[in-house]
Amino acid sequence: MDDLSDLKLSRRDLLKTGAVAATAAAIPTVATAQAGAPGMPPAPVNPPPSSVKTTLKVNGQRRELTLDTRTTLLDALRENLKLTGTKKGCDQGQCGACTVIVNGRRINSCLSLAIMHDGDEVTTIEGLGAPGKLHPMQAAFVKHDGYQCGYCTPGQICSAVSVLDEIRQGVPSHVTADLNAKPLLSVNELRERMSGNICRCGAYSNIMDAIAEVAGAPVAGMPVAGGKA
Repeated sequence: MDDLSDLKLSRRDLLKTGAVAATAAAIPTVATAQAGAPGMPPAPVNPPPSSVKTTLKVNGQRRELTLDTRTTLLDALRENLKLTGTKKGCDQGQCGACTVIVNGRRINSCLSLAIMHDGDEVTTIEGLGAPGKLHPMQAAFVKHDGYQCGYCTPGQICSAVSVLDEIRQGVPSHVTADLNAKPLLSVNELRERMSGNICRCGAYSNIMDAIAEVAGAPVAGMPVAGGKA
């Protein structure tokens, strides 16, 4: 009893000692972790990421790549193929800055793995036009000042090109399009179809003007194509 009376542990010291002991008991040793369950082979501590070969047809050119299976189409374009016109914005499919055209349909390239598009045709902003030979939509964006900082512009243009193709092909949207023998677009229809592309500078009215001009048809609620809103 005399020996016990010499122990002077505060309540805090006692709690600290107990916590350390409990933590040590809960952490398995390296040998235990590698051994795994009885009869099972040891699992690698840090398995290397797997890589696969994939082929993309980008802007009309066949490109063969060896990629980590976790590589997004956006990162494959920017990091592996150095096509940096496609921008990484939110990286969560919310802003549309990374929009590209795959097999004729627009997608958010940050949400799609590159290996999912083996053999697909991918068109980026670089494939639509060049400085000396602009795509009509690129020229219209320049004419109508459809940008300010320009960060969202590649995605806006790729999306706008696809929007007009969708309307011509009769692809439905959540808003009923005013399509007759001669397509009559509406402002609401265009806004709905472009709603996945965010312009934080707020150049939306100029973007609508650019799309209306390239559409080559009257747009309900807007002046004749080529005019200012």
